[in-house]
Amino acid sequence: MSHSEYPYFRGRRLRTGEKLRGLVAEHSLSVNDFIAPLFVMEGEGEKSEIPSMPDYFRFTPDLLLKEVEEINKLGISSVLLFAKVPDNKKDNEGTEALNQDGLMQQTVRAIKREFPDLVVMTDVALDPYSSYGHDGIVKNGHIVNDESAELLARMAVSHAEAGADFVAPSDMMDGRIAVMREFLEDAGFYNTGIMAYGAKYASSFYGPFRDALDSAPGFGDKKTYQMNPANIREAVKEAVSDESEGADIVMVKPGLPYLDVVRAVKEAVNIPVSVYNVSGEYAMIKAAAEKGWLNEEHAMMEALIAFKRAGADIIATYFAKDAARLL
Repeated sequence: MSHSEYPYFRGRRLRTGEKLRGLVAEHSLSVNDFIAPLFVMEGEGEKSEIPSMPDYFRFTPDLLLKEVEEINKLGISSVLLFAKVPDNKKDNEGTEALNQDGLMQQTVRAIKREFPDLVVMTDVALDPYSSYGHDGIVKNGHIVNDESAELLARMAVSHAEAGADFVAPSDMMDGRIAVMREFLEDAGFYNTGIMAYGAKYASSFYGPFRDALDSAPGFGDKKTYQMNPANIREAVKEAVSDESEGADIVMVKPGLPYLDVVRAVKEAVNIPVSVYNVSGEYAMIKAAAEKGWLNEEHAMMEALIAFKRAGADIIATYFAKDAARLL
């Protein structure tokens, strides 16, 4: 076959070397893309590895500050805080969630004192504080919406008072973003942002996270408020609704099984889109790498670039530190 019979376009021309491949790469990762999730627990001088999340830990507030110092030195812009609450402080009214001297509030104040420029985000949901393990108030076996939304808004204000830069409602109650924005404005927190979990699915990929916080539902499941994995139009509607109610960022959760949702949401809203590379996704890569079935670093970076390719502006990931070191 003569050369003239080949097409003038040869895709391999742009793949001939690493520097050329980098030059023509359509998407790239930066440490500025990452949010590092952190788990805080009561006590002092302790950290405990989460069994289903190898190399990931819960920290007491004093040791959490050391972890945040390392994250900050790596150039990561933001942390997302989750509190592990003892059973004796859980009830159905979210009493501990509103405690200005509570674990979350103390931790936020401590981080902002030491690292004022770090973007501190806080989880706003009732499941870590609920005796039922649900994201809202339970009445007669049902999770009630409007009372839950108001309680979550009060919780958001308490985090803002402690110094949180963003609140991140992960509950999926209807209308809670509008209520939260109203409460924050009325309390004078005009610059406190809301990163709304716009499309949070009822997913099996949260298992290790629930181990980390001991927040599994005590009865039933979360399918009356978290979304059906079969639906995508509904996800777009939820995200657009959150934007109209005053969200500054919308999130899709989980990540890897929902890349199509990330793309659809990105095309529908005019605010930044974040994605949560959840605990089950982290655990799968860790477990497969431990067995020698794949290269952990390569799989991690491939997963992270997939989020950018799908349209995510921001990635919450347990791989944040590892990826930042490689970058």
